[in-house]
Amino acid sequence: MQSIPVDGTRLGTMTCIVAPEVRIANRETGEVRKDREGQTVYTVGVAVRQDGRRASIIEISVSGEPVGVVEGVRVHVTGLTAFSWAMGDRHGLSFRADAITPIPAAAPATGSRKGGDA
Repeated sequence: MQSIPVDGTRLGTMTCIVAPEVRIANRETGEVRKDREGQTVYTVGVAVRQDGRRASIIEISVSGEPVGVVEGVRVHVTGLTAFSWAMGDRHGLSFRADAITPIPAAAPATGSRKGGDA
């Protein structure tokens, strides 16, 4: 498998569209996938959208549960790497990240109410 570092700053807006799910290593036994350090691996579905272009959907694997990442929240992906793979006549890219964290929503602007008392 070839490892390809991805510059996340050039990807545009990233939004979680599928909340973190435990990645299963063996569907028959229900065995959970672990990384080299023994941490559970999670998969997060992320929509990537660049400047008005169509969104692309990618699944990103990450070690440890990404706390605070829920559907609909914008996320920051750290250490994103793509891996090319081939199995028989099938091939594609898979993605892995060091971390996926939520981006806090901007606080609404506060101002004085105009008009009279209610």
